[in-house]
Amino acid sequence: MKAAVLSFPGSNCDADLLWAIRDICGEEAEMVAANHTDLSGFDLVLVPGGFSYGDYLRSGAIAKFAPVMTALKAFADAGGYVIGICNGFQILTEAGLLPGALQWNQSLQFICEPEPLVVANNQTAFSTAYRADQTITLPIAHGEGNYYADPATLAALEANGQVVFRYAHNPNGSLNDIAGVTNARGNVLGMMPHPERAVEALLGGTDGLGVFQSLIHATKGATTVAAN
Repeated sequence: MKAAVLSFPGSNCDADLLWAIRDICGEEAEMVAANHTDLSGFDLVLVPGGFSYGDYLRSGAIAKFAPVMTALKAFADAGGYVIGICNGFQILTEAGLLPGALQWNQSLQFICEPEPLVVANNQTAFSTAYRADQTITLPIAHGEGNYYADPATLAALEANGQVVFRYAHNPNGSLNDIAGVTNARGNVLGMMPHPERAVEALLGGTDGLGVFQSLIHATKGATTVAAN
């Protein structure tokens, strides 16, 4: 399995993701800059957290125009697995790769704390390493993590099992306690909590490993996606 970790100006969790995949999980991974236009040869693309382009205008609003995003859309359209974490989730919604939007936390404050989550669907490529309804704890660190979707979209997400993670104690006002959702096809996930910050006991816990273990299992059962 070969993973690409995208890196935008302002990304600050790209090295963490690279470490989680390469050094903790033992898989091949490399950093791919935002000005690259080719993602061929990769099985998985990870869009990291941080403050892409300084979060000017709106989180993810400028990053969606980066050259690599055209390649990312083609990669996802071809069935490649994509995960966006925190700012990466915001980028994926801005780019139209995921439904809904992330708005300011209900408190209008930046929140940085460990947060208990419930695995709402353990039958996705991102969650098979967990038990159904398992409670896990992952760190959150965001100011705009309040998930919103119109009623019809929200109903479709629920009906299709696209809600993968929910907050056990909603910290930011997200509708239906949503912490992570997939696209309808199930190959793109966005989540606000940071699994890459919970892959070593030294850092306080290993509950995030399941996300990466699930993805590695899924990608090793698929052929490499070419997306030029």
